[in-house]
Amino acid sequence: MSMSDTTAPALAEPEHRVRPVWTAGVVLVNVGINAAFFGPIQVLLGQQAAAFSEPDKEAILALVTGAGAAVSLVANPLVGAFSDRTTARRGRRVPWVIFGAILGAAALIALAGAPNVAVMTLLWCLVQAGCNGAYAAITAAIPDRVPVPQRGTVGGLAAMGQTVGILAGAVIAAAVTGNFAAGYLVCALALLAGVVLYYFKNDDVPLPAQAQPPFSLAGFVRGFWISPARHPDFAWAWLTRLLVNIGNHMVTLYLLFFLNDAVRVRETQGIEPEFGVLILTGLYAVMVIATSVVGGRLSDRLGRRKPLVIISSAVIAAASLILAFAPTWPGALIGASVLGIGFGCYLAVDFALITQVLPTALDRGKDLGVINIANSLPQVIAPLIAFPFVALWGGYVSLYVAAAAIGLLGAVFVVKIKGVD
Repeated sequence: MSMSDTTAPALAEPEHRVRPVWTAGVVLVNVGINAAFFGPIQVLLGQQAAAFSEPDKEAILALVTGAGAAVSLVANPLVGAFSDRTTARRGRRVPWVIFGAILGAAALIALAGAPNVAVMTLLWCLVQAGCNGAYAAITAAIPDRVPVPQRGTVGGLAAMGQTVGILAGAVIAAAVTGNFAAGYLVCALALLAGVVLYYFKNDDVPLPAQAQPPFSLAGFVRGFWISPARHPDFAWAWLTRLLVNIGNHMVTLYLLFFLNDAVRVRETQGIEPEFGVLILTGLYAVMVIATSVVGGRLSDRLGRRKPLVIISSAVIAAASLILAFAPTWPGALIGASVLGIGFGCYLAVDFALITQVLPTALDRGKDLGVINIANSLPQVIAPLIAFPFVALWGGYVSLYVAAAAIGLLGAVFVVKIKGVD
């Protein structure tokens, strides 16, 4: 490489605070991506599966979402790595944000007319590829452009955008009242609308061709392995995020069944379990939105990340214990609120911490894509861990105690990170 990290502007550590309009663009991209993800995942894909075959709808949905999850595990780090090497005039990240949004939106529109399950599965995989590609690029844009003292605030606002997007997806799915084709169209429009401001106000710095190392396929593939021995802080950050996310998914996975079988909300409160899930999800989301912004800003002002990550991980664990030992409707409301408080702060502060342990400036996109595997992998791991607790080892009490223990391990391992206060 003929140009060092310190002399290539695209690779230099950012020093100037980003403008509010830039941050707003990043937030809107996150809103659009998550609306496009979660509207289908929460409702639309299930409705389409039932339209193909009512008796087989569960199996169809499992096939489609499982294939999409597998694609997301690959697409995120892969597109992140491609964006690291991009030398386009408009910069490294913006081409992939725009291309990913266009691919995802086109696949969503086509999904509305999928003639069979095979095409439905393929198109959902393309949605996952496009949206994960856009997410990989927009996530890498933050350490590219945001100085360390501002990263908690911007990370918190990005986390807020993700949660608003999840809520927007739920609203879209509810508004179309069973018309999944219209829902896909609205999700596609939300995805495209979300990238408009960032496209015009991205401040993406181009990577000079001479700053790009020679390409080697073997070296490119090897680059996805980040040695824990050489980069222990990165390894501990990855592991802590994996554990906290496994614990969080274990809490939410069987929430519908928990309300029906343990809390018995239909008999005790006159509330349908599905509506109870909506209430708890909304309460959780409000708390995430509030504490992600506050927690991120607080970590910037303190100049410290680890104490807030440890505290927020402990709060998440406390929420699991509330559900375990107070299986009542008031207990569920308190547990959902506490979970949102802890997870919102965690999302913002842990992201800022992670950006400070990335191995090299040249590989920010790829390395954050590897980190994002710790967000996606728990969707596969959590059900495998959770099922035996519910079915064989004590039911929901043991499930939520185990979730608390796994999440607390994440808090313990944060202490191992030495390069960040």
